[in-house]
Amino acid sequence: MKIKYLSSIFSLALIAVISGCATEPEKPVEQAEPAPFVSDYPTRDRVEYVLNCVAQHGGLTYITQYACGCKIDKIAEKLNFAEFEAAKTFTYLTKGQTGDAAAALRDPAQSKDLRKRLKDAEQYAEKSCFVK
Repeated sequence: MKIKYLSSIFSLALIAVISGCATEPEKPVEQAEPAPFVSDYPTRDRVEYVLNCVAQHGGLTYITQYACGCKIDKIAEKLNFAEFEAAKTFTYLTKGQTGDAAAALRDPAQSKDLRKRLKDAEQYAEKSCFVK
């Protein structure tokens, strides 16, 4: 009799616990927000920029590697990859060219604007990342 009585009480307690959990309203599943888009720069281009920067700043050390990585991140804040790539292309193609031969690439407003924005972004990055 005692066993039947204890099992009945246990069953009622178990039902009370289960029904108590079931009465709590379900919370909607929160979906994590996607991480903010940082940059559209391909890894290969970032590495190439960092290696060129390291070579220009005295060779591979932890400090130059870190600073050059910082520099490309700062440039990426100012220019998207398409703008960066176009500005670099205009810069490379007009470097050392004078006269009418380079005018087609040097003189258009888009070329001037992109090269100026790249120069400004590089100066900003240089100030932000390299400790003098």
